[in-house]
Amino acid sequence: MDLMKEIWKKAKNDKKKIVLAEGCEPRVLIAADRIIKEGLANVVLLGDEDTIKKAASENNANIDGAEIIDPVKSQKLQSYADYLYELRKNKGMTPEKATETVKDVLYYGTMMVKTGDADGMVAGSVHTTGDLLRPALQIIKTAPNISVVSSTFIMIVPNKKYGAEGLLFFADCAVNPNPDERQLAEIAVSTAKTAKSLSGIEPKVAMLSFSTKGSAKHELVDKVSNATKIAKEIDPNINLDGELQADAALVPEVAKLKAPGSSIAGCANVLVFPDIQAGNIGYKLVQRLAGAEAFGPITQGLAKPVNDLSRGCVPDDIVNVAAITAVQAQNI
Repeated sequence: MDLMKEIWKKAKNDKKKIVLAEGCEPRVLIAADRIIKEGLANVVLLGDEDTIKKAASENNANIDGAEIIDPVKSQKLQSYADYLYELRKNKGMTPEKATETVKDVLYYGTMMVKTGDADGMVAGSVHTTGDLLRPALQIIKTAPNISVVSSTFIMIVPNKKYGAEGLLFFADCAVNPNPDERQLAEIAVSTAKTAKSLSGIEPKVAMLSFSTKGSAKHELVDKVSNATKIAKEIDPNINLDGELQADAALVPEVAKLKAPGSSIAGCANVLVFPDIQAGNIGYKLVQRLAGAEAFGPITQGLAKPVNDLSRGCVPDDIVNVAAITAVQAQNI
């Protein structure tokens, strides 16, 4: 499966309006050119119009099809500020502070998504993850029955006997350092939803541990085992099992020995790691040692999609994340 090709196809079939908040950044403008040409999304660029147009010209980026909005000069600035004040007044927000806050491109873009003036937002080429997630958590907030924002990586491994013909989803590898039982359960539910919406596969979720079905006794094992039960309570229809060691989750021969009767063992395509250390180390080992393609991190758990970029991203990365964001928006 050429997953990105499928994601592009889905994005084109139901075009969404995606905000590229860092509209003055050359890499973003080059990406915007391609997004428009490919018909992946209706693009909104935020920032000073003259600066954006000058940067686009200098980088041979055709952004004629994009909507350009300068938050400082926007006719919606005051209405967004009023909305932000109402949302945050119990947290110390004042009308004056709300007006200044919404002039920030990340806050303005987040308000566009919150109010339905846009379907999703992409940023992070020049801002940190914290800069991006702060307004998203304050304004958009989390999806129903979910209290934690997390991330997933799409992993495409050359050995197609693992996962869904080589396609797997790894979570959480980038956001939550040490999720508790409830958070770990919610990460599993969010990742299953992400996997289904982006790839169309039927998620088979393995809750990973250093133990399989009680083979070891430890509080860390209890955490994963309890998270498995909670995830099934949150979504009784989820196809999930745990706790499972990685080999039991992926290798049928090992699964028969360690977890006979499990519907997930030996055929998992969604791997939920117990903490960020395991997840981050795991995806990088698979990427480097197995030669896997890694796409992400993809943000999940928000009520509406907002996705982060690496500050080392290239235009192709931005194009792909915009397409992913558009497909996420189709499934809200």
